[in-house]
Amino acid sequence: FIEEKLKNSMRFYMLATQLKYKIRSGWDKSHWNVSKDRLESIAEHVYGTCILALSIDSEFKTNLDINKVIKMLVLHELGEVIIGDITPFDNITPEEKMKKEHEAMREVVGDLINQKEFLSLLFEFDEKKTKEAIFAHHCDKLEADIQAKIYQDMGCQHPLNEQEDNVVFKSDKVQQMVKDGAQTAFDIWYEWDKSLYYDDEDFARLLDYVRTINTQELLK
Repeated sequence: FIEEKLKNSMRFYMLATQLKYKIRSGWDKSHWNVSKDRLESIAEHVYGTCILALSIDSEFKTNLDINKVIKMLVLHELGEVIIGDITPFDNITPEEKMKKEHEAMREVVGDLINQKEFLSLLFEFDEKKTKEAIFAHHCDKLEADIQAKIYQDMGCQHPLNEQEDNVVFKSDKVQQMVKDGAQTAFDIWYEWDKSLYYDDEDFARLLDYVRTINTQELLK
């Protein structure tokens, strides 16, 4: 029995930590083609979402079960160990993506004693019905917005006239944003996601704040 526990714990660890070696698709050559020697991994994104959740909970007093939120965020990308980082522009419907993700989650969690708890948290995150799940989902989205601004402030984002191979840029919605005045990659990220935070002024204010600052100045 101990041998089985040892095997299950290490199997889960080895599978889940493969996210350290998988690059976030949004920055690759077929999406925003960020010019940087080493792009953000999925695991780094997960870490960023957890830090963002802690920082927002500290400063804005969310009155949430923050430990539950952190668990959700630690676990929420588990399926990408197997299926990779699928974006809305990769010709897979949201329903098909969720089905693939849930199958992959079950595979990664395996026979852990806490498998029911972990899967329940993953499904709760996807359903976005509880306060903790909505908050975690907002952290997931805002962290990506912030990273887009960080890459832009670092000079790693290509101008909009160099996006000919970008599947995101080719979408009708993005082309309309350009017609409406979007001038940078982050302008598009901002316009795309700002409506997500209509019900939470703290997230909306943070997105606006990120838009107005040079993120690199905060490191000085």
